[in-house]
This record gives sequence, C-alpha cells and structure tokens, in this order.
Amino acid sequence: MKQVYKVLAYLIAIEVAVQASMVVWFDAGLGKWIGEGGVVDKTLVESGQAPFPEFLGIVIHGMNGMFVIPALALLLLISSFWAKVPGAVKAAGLVLLLVVLQVAFGIFGHDIPLVGAVHGINALLLFGSAIYAARRGAGVSAPVAAQPAAQG
Repeated sequence: MKQVYKVLAYLIAIEVAVQASMVVWFDAGLGKWIGEGGVVDKTLVESGQAPFPEFLGIVIHGMNGMFVIPALALLLLISSFWAKVPGAVKAAGLVLLLVVLQVAFGIFGHDIPLVGAVHGINALLLFGSAIYAARRGAGVSAPVAAQPAAQG
C-alpha cells in the first residue's frame, strides 16, 4: 500500500503540472486567436463551440480540476490509512484540503477575478504538498531486525 500511496501522490503533482500547462496552452491560443481578429463575447461563450484548437486546454483544465485531481486526492487519503508511512494521513489530508480549496478558488474566481491569483498560489502549495507526501512514502523502508549488542 506504500507504493500505491507514493504513486497517487506523484500523480497529483503531475496533474498539477498538467493543469498549469493546459491553462497556459489555452491562454496562448486565445491570445493568438484574438490577435488574428477573433472576438470573445457572451455569444462565443454560450455557443459551446471551440473557436480555436487550443481551446481544448481549458476543457482539460476544467475536467482535471473538477474530477481527476479530487478523485486522486480522495484515493490518496484512503490509501494513507493503510500505507504505514509516518505522517501519511496528515500529508494526504493536507493535499485533500488544498484540492478542495483549489476547486473552490477555481469556481469563485469566475465571479471574483482576484481569487484567480490565489488559485495560482494554491496550485503551487498543492504541488509542493503532493511532492512532500510522495517523498514521505519514498523514504520509508522495511524495518530492520534489531542486532544483538556485542558483548565485550
């Protein structure tokens, strides 16, 4: 179960990196599309169309953030109870808390744009916490049998 815990923690860190790359891919495509005369307005948003190929980046960002990462974080917390890694439950709990906050910041950022800055900072905290949790799982080895003391 230690291996499952470690893999899940690393997967969360990888997913956070994917999230960053997808949102920047979308942003770059949006900038290019606007530069070529594209217009973003309510009609475009409500059309349900992908006006440029990089639009897929924001779709992936949304699906990963709302479904994949929360599911991985919940599985990490569940696995932490059986991982036999010191501090695993606390580290997994922190990861899950940061994921819940990240989802909330992502949702509320649409109404309060400044929350987007907090969303970005929290992503860095989440990445670091996932790496911390994974490294805790990686650093644990099987217990070594006690050696009898040498009598002299």
